[in-house]
Amino acid sequence: MAAKSILMLVGDYVEDYETMVPFQALLAVGHQVHAVCPGKKAGEQVKTAIHDFEGAQTYSEKPGHNFSLNATFDEINPEHFDALVIPGGRAPEYLRLNARVLDLVRHFFAANKPVAAVCHGAQILAAASVLQGRQCSAYPACGPEVTAAGGRYADIPVDAAVTEGNLVSAPAWPAHPAWIAQFLKLLGTQISL
Repeated sequence: MAAKSILMLVGDYVEDYETMVPFQALLAVGHQVHAVCPGKKAGEQVKTAIHDFEGAQTYSEKPGHNFSLNATFDEINPEHFDALVIPGGRAPEYLRLNARVLDLVRHFFAANKPVAAVCHGAQILAAASVLQGRQCSAYPACGPEVTAAGGRYADIPVDAAVTEGNLVSAPAWPAHPAWIAQFLKLLGTQISL
């Protein structure tokens, strides 16, 4: 398996687990992951938030870890990347306001490169207008955004994921096993024990 170069879009208050787990898992199987945030450089950090499901009508939020960026947003060229990861949390609500973020996302869809989005990551996909006619899962509160963008919201269990074409999506971090496994399949990653 040839190592893939993967771009990860993050920002302050990105969901901790949805960032740390795929970042480390993709590195562990030999891929290169470049985590970037608009307005920040390699070596700087973003704050993360831990979203949990504790029986309330929506998730709770607690402070997470600081996550160090290993690439500079202004220096990236999407042509140099094989795939894209969009974690959830609160970061997507403001990352979707950045025109370059939306152009990057459109590049991956136009080039039919693998894209993995989880939770509120669908907000960026909706804003980039790449969901027309596509099935996409997300945190349930983002379902109306998927539908308004012309997508088909996949209302699946919180620990499930769905793949359609080059897009693998999931409702939240409890879906990591399914979401990461489906993304690895899109990447052509083979793991032997």
